[in-house]
Amino acid sequence: MSDFSKVKSVEMPRDVVAGHGVIERVRDICQNLHLSGSGTIITGGKTAEVAGKYVRDLMTGYEMDMCNVGEATLENARAVEECAEERGSSFILAVGGGSKIDLAKVVSNDLHIPFISIPTSAAHDGIASNRASLKSKEGSRSVSSASPLAVIADTEIIAKAPYRLLASGCADVISNLTALMDWDFARRLKGESFSRSAFSLSKHSADEIIDGSNLIKPNLEESVWVAIKPILMSGISMCIAGSSRPTSGAEHMFSHTLDMRCPGKALHGEQCGVGSIMTMYLHGGDWERIRDALEQIGAPTTARQLGIPREEIVYSLSHATEIRSDRFTILGDNGISEDVAERIAVATGVI
Repeated sequence: MSDFSKVKSVEMPRDVVAGHGVIERVRDICQNLHLSGSGTIITGGKTAEVAGKYVRDLMTGYEMDMCNVGEATLENARAVEECAEERGSSFILAVGGGSKIDLAKVVSNDLHIPFISIPTSAAHDGIASNRASLKSKEGSRSVSSASPLAVIADTEIIAKAPYRLLASGCADVISNLTALMDWDFARRLKGESFSRSAFSLSKHSADEIIDGSNLIKPNLEESVWVAIKPILMSGISMCIAGSSRPTSGAEHMFSHTLDMRCPGKALHGEQCGVGSIMTMYLHGGDWERIRDALEQIGAPTTARQLGIPREEIVYSLSHATEIRSDRFTILGDNGISEDVAERIAVATGVI
């Protein structure tokens, strides 16, 4: 009898539907997934007007309640849980940006009910992943959560969101290139577990965004079509890996440190893009390719464009390892000095 006992479990979206006007299929998708009973729509003040109320109207035959909520915090997640439990919801529709989808992931995981991701913007790759980012006074933290049962990405709706959000989502996916180098670095030096399929999918996503960067422009639904597939694939790579490793390395630790030091100054994906320029330089890789793609898309490549003081860039890069000491990256176990961080930022034109 064989001694082989390795087991791999992968939880990922069952249905992924993207394109023009696909939000109108929401009821059919729910029926095809055998969802029944009552549901809760997690949305926000603005996103309720953009799509939340429309989704409720489309869900004929279902009893749907609206839950308007703010940022993705633990407190708001608990409030949504109470709302869903009180109304006896058997499923959730997350209609909004990343924060609403992150809240749905946490609530879905805690209440053991499925959720469908219906993004109204694509500011990062979390719209299809099983990782949620929760904000607190100590900064943002990534937590394991539920993956969506389905994703309905309507390019017509996403195209109406501010272009800066789409550019940020593209930058987030481009930053996969350095996250993957960090992951392989940890595999070789620390023996960290590794998934070649997740690695390949994540890299393909980043390369797709870079190769199509000249096609990603403001006010074009076609640009959303070019970007949305790699953004979705990037999120799914995390489902395959069972962690954020394929998409999160030193550049994300840099971004989370900036969130603590300069909250609200720049978007997550924008910060990751700039962080990826610097960490790719540290890896000795083609950092100019990342910079040029970000510039082509219209995402920030400098501290000034981020609206963040140069000294905060230097501090955040040198102290990034303090965010999570369990994640080994090119920054090493103890980080780098501020002098080295400054030289990297100057050499890459970030400051």
